[in-house]
Amino acid sequence: MRKKIVAGNWKMNLNYDEAILLADSVSNLVKENQKTNVILAPPSVYLNEIAILIRDNPMISVAAQNCSDKISGAFTGEISAAMLSSIDVSHVIIGHSERRKYFNESNSLLAEKIRVVLENNLLPIYCCGETIEERNSKKHFEIIAEQIKTGLFHLDDSKMKTCTIAYEPVWAIGTGVNATAEQAQEMHLYIRNLIKEKYGAETAKEISILYGGSVTSQNASELFSCPDVDGGLVGGASLKAEEFFSIIQTMEKRISS
Repeated sequence: MRKKIVAGNWKMNLNYDEAILLADSVSNLVKENQKTNVILAPPSVYLNEIAILIRDNPMISVAAQNCSDKISGAFTGEISAAMLSSIDVSHVIIGHSERRKYFNESNSLLAEKIRVVLENNLLPIYCCGETIEERNSKKHFEIIAEQIKTGLFHLDDSKMKTCTIAYEPVWAIGTGVNATAEQAQEMHLYIRNLIKEKYGAETAKEISILYGGSVTSQNASELFSCPDVDGGLVGGASLKAEEFFSIIQTMEKRISS
């Protein structure tokens, strides 16, 4: 059975004291008997300390928000996958739309990042999503197919099974406008069918596909009720412990139902 996941992407927010307090608060709320896998993605400067802080809570993992496609060398300011692996980081978010937009990260570059992440025994959370212009022009399926095929389909079956995919329509990120449950389910099923065509039904059933884009405690229940939505990549709502935990509890109710 594929994992149910609620991941919090803190982006470039919070000072040191705020970050430690938030991680500690979430860790105190998330109980060991929960079935939802929780992932925290703080800014890189806090990764090591937060990884240590939550080490005793088996239900919480730590993700980096990005990593370099380079192994090592004279790349000032970059962080390698090997560095992340050495400090108990388990996941890396690759291909977030903000990286694609502001840092011009191409699908082929992201494929290389996926490769180095997996070579260092880290687990990728690969993001894909279309802009409002692409959706309005009916190119959204084409865009997602290209992002998935170029970014991930160079992997063999065993490596593909270690990946998590996050569908995040760009027009819903930080806008307060989320995709409807019908739109989310439609795209998640489309992505799962792409995987099925390439790798077969078993692999397609095993891979968790998360929804990202203005997920809140108010809309989580409707989104998580979709059969192919396996959780959320949460942005702003993950910066408040109680709000984030409410989203986690929503997933717990889905698992129990």
